Amino acid sequence: MNIITISREFGSGGREIGKRLADLLGYDYYDRQIIQEIAQNKGLSEEFVEKSLDASPWQTLNLNYRSSFYGVSLMPTMSTELLLEERNVLEEIAKKGRDCVIVGRNADIVLEDYHPFSIFVCAERDAKLKRCRERASEEEELSDKEMISYFKRIDRNRAATRELISDSKWGDPTSYTLTVNTTGWDLKELTPALAAFAKAWFEKTE
Repeated sequence: MNIITISREFGSGGREIGKRLADLLGYDYYDRQIIQEIAQNKGLSEEFVEKSLDASPWQTLNLNYRSSFYGVSLMPTMSTELLLEERNVLEEIAKKGRDCVIVGRNADIVLEDYHPFSIFVCAERDAKLKRCRERASEEEELSDKEMISYFKRIDRNRAATRELISDSKWGDPTSYTLTVNTTGWDLKELTPALAAFAKAWFEKTE
């Protein structure tokens, strides 16, 4: 079984790369499905689950994921429950034993025992602005200054969650198998090169 995980800066095209990789390689693809599964399991709305997981309330919690969640009795909170459920969902995906691409959710850390090919996708600021302007979304109503602030907040929250569950730093090239700067690239043209790299890596590590 081969697992490819995609971590990404907001607006860098990481989600699109993940979907294109899955289609090209014939792998299962997981993105929104993870949120949907968590919501169904917990009897909550998808919007609530996504906002709870991505709003990064972890900075206010005095705990360490790697020890406290499994060894210390804590007053339960919705945020910690959802983070644990996210882990359960990811582990269930891996247990299926099927080749897959997983976007976000710190899957490379949660599933590290499965030795995933982990990709971090980044881009220059102007490239991210351009990409977001080209897609239909509510962010189109924001000024460049507001959108940059939005980028930073989303990425800061992602970094905070990773810091909670791992010693590795979000965005640090040494924390991933491959770091890709999508600035100036057509993602459709870039994807075959990433697929070839991933296949070569899996063959080498067998």
